[in-house]
Amino acid sequence: MNGRARIRVAKSWHLFFAPLVAVLAAIAVTGCGTNSKSNSTATASENSSAGSTGHAKSSEKTPTEVAAAEVALAGDSSSDKAAPEKSLPADMWPMFRGDSASQGVAVGSLPKDLDVVWKKPFKGGIFEATAAIVDGAVYVGSLDGPFYALDLATGDERWKFPTDLGFRAPAAVRDGRVFVGDTEGRFYCFDAKTGNRIWTVPTQGEINACANFYKDNVLVGSQDGSLYCLQASDGKEVWKYTIDNMIQCSPTVVENRAFLAGCDGLLHIVDLDTGQKVSTLDILDPTGVTPAAVGDRLYFATQGARVFCVDWKKPEVVWTFEPKRKQPFQSSPAVSQGMLVVGGRDRAVHAVDMKTGDERWTFPAKSRIDSSPVVVGDRMFVGSGDGHLYGLKLATGEKVWEYEAGGDFVASPSVAEGVMVIGNGNGDLYCFGKKK
Repeated sequence: MNGRARIRVAKSWHLFFAPLVAVLAAIAVTGCGTNSKSNSTATASENSSAGSTGHAKSSEKTPTEVAAAEVALAGDSSSDKAAPEKSLPADMWPMFRGDSASQGVAVGSLPKDLDVVWKKPFKGGIFEATAAIVDGAVYVGSLDGPFYALDLATGDERWKFPTDLGFRAPAAVRDGRVFVGDTEGRFYCFDAKTGNRIWTVPTQGEINACANFYKDNVLVGSQDGSLYCLQASDGKEVWKYTIDNMIQCSPTVVENRAFLAGCDGLLHIVDLDTGQKVSTLDILDPTGVTPAAVGDRLYFATQGARVFCVDWKKPEVVWTFEPKRKQPFQSSPAVSQGMLVVGGRDRAVHAVDMKTGDERWTFPAKSRIDSSPVVVGDRMFVGSGDGHLYGLKLATGEKVWEYEAGGDFVASPSVAEGVMVIGNGNGDLYCFGKKK
């Protein structure tokens, strides 16, 4: 049964078999499909009880201190001569990895101790999509059908848009508009305030990755194997770039280049002005992971249990890292302060030196980690398949905070306005911060 058929089963029966739906959805997240060169079976949720099991213990660096630390760690590599450019405002998380370079780094901060500010349950819901946060609103779709706009302060619904199947893709928000694709392959543009649909563009496959932007255009990949460049104003196609397998990652944008790590086992570099291929690089295995860009370096992982650093201007592989337990990566890396952090299906968070590819530390979790980590100051946060959220010291991997939500986490944290938002497979949406 393919991914779309599985989702139809979930849609038809979730009212009666909600726990089974959550498990089936977890199993469906298996990467690039039948053409993959490596396989892994997702671990089912192992613990569904809820409750806080820890608190943050360390202080957090300010964004200025983080930037200074990144410069200090720069070294001689041309890609590391300055801190990554941070154009992301502290009160926004407008797309999957925060910014167009997909670095997974929040510019704002989080409280030293995180409380549950609000928890909103959605009966029959399944949240695999990472939320976008812009102008005091949370934008997120559920796999059971609706796309929601919620008030960030309270969790109250502002508007809702229903679909036949639902949303696995994160939304991208820009200029008062919300851009998101659904599991039927339809790509939508909504008015961010009202939820009114402005335009819709059909593709020929499921969309499960976030869009990105270049000039006045919006970029989105589909499992039909195409990267679409559309005019953000009306959805008119500018160009289409097609590969020989599915596209499950978000396009990373640097200058006038887009980077796609494909299910065809190639890294694609695309000219954003023409839609033409600049070059490709063999990465040995398929992947649906979104590359993180810092200068002329790209960082991503694959289903072949490898983490890559690539010089995209040459292009050539600079280094690779392989963990001791060879399990696929579904998690997109975060890069900050000379460190790459990524979750694995080997039930661990790995920290790797961005210059050398040497392992800095490993944090053992109790289940697979498909959620993508987010760095906030000197801490990083990530969810796991057994419903745990972890806060770790970026420098050492020491656990400083933990919350047991139950369900499972495929979605990644979103951080803005001093809070962290994330949803789980039980249909619960959480906002963590400081209770007022």
